[in-house]
Amino acid sequence: MNMNNVIIKLEDIQKSYFMGSQAIPVLKGITLDIHQNEYVALMGPSGSGKSTLMNILGCLDSPTGGRYVLNGKDVSKMPDDDLATVRNTEIGFVFQQFNLLPRLTAAENVALPLVYAGVNKKDRMERAMEALKKVGLAERSHHKSNELSGGQIQRVAIARAVVNNPSLLLADEPTGNLDSKTSVEVMEIFAQIQASGNTVVLVTHEEDIAAYAHRVVRLRDGLIETDTTKVKQPSLV
Repeated sequence: MNMNNVIIKLEDIQKSYFMGSQAIPVLKGITLDIHQNEYVALMGPSGSGKSTLMNILGCLDSPTGGRYVLNGKDVSKMPDDDLATVRNTEIGFVFQQFNLLPRLTAAENVALPLVYAGVNKKDRMERAMEALKKVGLAERSHHKSNELSGGQIQRVAIARAVVNNPSLLLADEPTGNLDSKTSVEVMEIFAQIQASGNTVVLVTHEEDIAAYAHRVVRLRDGLIETDTTKVKQPSLV
């Protein structure tokens, strides 16, 4: 793989939280490269540091040591305002809790990141419809979240995450609130998004969800325990 295509470069990332004067280390030196268009699952037991690592990858938190280069920019020492800009332009987020605004339609929810980016209303709605098409929900664009199923709501959340054409899509337990049939449908959408050129990093504790990824990085006690790349991707059910 061409080393110029490294989208995430982590060098000895450390993160400690302080209780009074006592430092509690959560990440103890994570070094990891993720390339453009990779599909990576982060796994690990509770307390392994995977959620903390996800927050650092998403520029929601800063490391206490080490270096994080995202798409050629060193974000590890950036001030909060600059980090917010990186988050809005480079990263799409999908959470377990969907986080949709109930008063807005599906299309309006999808268009929200474009409001922050200063895109005019006509272009916003066009791009929102395009993103909803990608997740197979164009015909539900005028529905509010109380008129959609859990799986449809998560698809709207995925459309919102990709509407800005981010360099990186981060998904934190994206099927945690869904039944198994709906989980398969949502994971198929992630596979299509990755196949169309996006880089996807997924945090999950479920082996069957991690099986969709092409590479699985397992954390334990704040360190990488194993980093396994599959020879070929699994066929979708």
